[in-house]
Amino acid sequence: MKLTDILTPGFDPAPWKGYELPRYNIQKLREDTFREPTWVHFGGGNIFRAFPAAILNDALNSGRYNRGVIVAETFDYEVIDKAYIPYDNLSLYVSLKGNGTVEKKVIASVTEALKADYAFPDWQRLREVFRAPSLQMISFTITEKGYTYNDADLARGLQPVLAMGKVAALLYERWLAGALPVTVQSMDNCSHNGDKVKAGVLAYAERWVSGGLVPKDFLDYLQDGTRVTFPWSMIDKITPRPHIKVKEMLEADGFEDNTYIETEKHTFTAPFVNAEQTQYLVIEDNYVNGRPPLDLGGALYTTRETVDKVETMKVTTCLNPLHTAMSLYGCMLGYTLISAEMADPDISALVRKLGYLEAMPVVTDPGIINPREFIDAVIEQRLPNPFMPDAPQRIAMDTSQKLSIRFGETIKKYLARGMDMNSLVLIPLVLAGYARYLKGIMDCGTPFQCSPDPLLEELQATVAPLEIGKPEQDWSCLKKLYSRADVFGVNLYEAGLGERVEGMVKELYAGPGAVRSTLHKYVVGVM
Repeated sequence: MKLTDILTPGFDPAPWKGYELPRYNIQKLREDTFREPTWVHFGGGNIFRAFPAAILNDALNSGRYNRGVIVAETFDYEVIDKAYIPYDNLSLYVSLKGNGTVEKKVIASVTEALKADYAFPDWQRLREVFRAPSLQMISFTITEKGYTYNDADLARGLQPVLAMGKVAALLYERWLAGALPVTVQSMDNCSHNGDKVKAGVLAYAERWVSGGLVPKDFLDYLQDGTRVTFPWSMIDKITPRPHIKVKEMLEADGFEDNTYIETEKHTFTAPFVNAEQTQYLVIEDNYVNGRPPLDLGGALYTTRETVDKVETMKVTTCLNPLHTAMSLYGCMLGYTLISAEMADPDISALVRKLGYLEAMPVVTDPGIINPREFIDAVIEQRLPNPFMPDAPQRIAMDTSQKLSIRFGETIKKYLARGMDMNSLVLIPLVLAGYARYLKGIMDCGTPFQCSPDPLLEELQATVAPLEIGKPEQDWSCLKKLYSRADVFGVNLYEAGLGERVEGMVKELYAGPGAVRSTLHKYVVGVM
């Protein structure tokens, strides 16, 4: 069984029992999309194939839509050479359910895979696509780092190297073709993502206008909300690297396209992509030339205000704070898998009570997604999923950059609403755990490597005077740590939580086993 088998005349579907195959005419889809393209997506990685391409595949299977997506890669061109071209742009999506079962689906919605660079002939095809009146949307899953730009690249004129510059150059082609309307839609997991892509594109356009390379009318076109829009979206789906268990399962089925691919830029991919079943894509419905009906595959179109509410709900209440809480304590207790942590009664109780009892009372219901149902899915399906090889060490990366949003915003809401700060126990426990985590010593006494963080050395130096197992010592460094509003979102002493957090830190530092005993004491005590 190979992916390209489904394209051969006389294809026999019998060996593919248990695999969902495309129910549309793939060749006709490719011909129609080549002639009248509607959607170009930048970023050909695993999340794209497991989510945007997969829900488009569902829309195509409904029989109510007949255009595919063209993928353009701006960073790692080996992805095109090794994960797309050998398989004629087909892939296998393996949905990993929390109960240990899987769904397998062949994705054929990608009709072309192009290298977005001037050095390749594909660039001419992209210019052609961007000049097509039928083009409705360009979208992105290039990570937040993909929206960066710098003076050196801005100075390269109309042949920049970075992604935002290439997009600006292609939008210039669209302006030259008659200032045709289009929507520029980020699908990356970052807050207010539409503003980030807009800022990047406008930075190049403004430099080009000031340098006399393009007319000011081009900049006016990009800023005209009736011609070009930059909507926000919220995306949520965990898509890890191809998993050995999935590879072995596919081999047992007789599916031959199961090799691992690692590029020179250390992109890890495969002809198959595995991801969790649960997924959310909430998009601001602000399109100027029509849009692909991704709602047929489960996307939710709504207002900008609602997208923001959903993002806030996820980041400050229903997912991200729980991840951070279990990552810090997971590292200290020696765990290497999030799913294994959920079998730990103390950690499981920590995330449940943290979410339901302390964060939920101040969440704003966005209306389009029920917060309680969202957190139910996180706790009952997503975190315990044995197929998801996610690690607390990965989630603990950049913790200093996350605490102010994931916990500080909830504390601010308690203060703003005049709520009882004494009712907060587990949020202080997580923040206290951070001071213990920074020591890089597990509860059993074994050292561990703290995850990368831009403030790691600075914050470790702050708690360096503290010793584990020494109750009579100078704890004054904690005042310096927990006064930092830049890290915690508020000065915890001014918020009325500083002394309580300090007391918990002292318990966590009591000696070997103190992390476990302190965690157990407080999660059991919260009812």
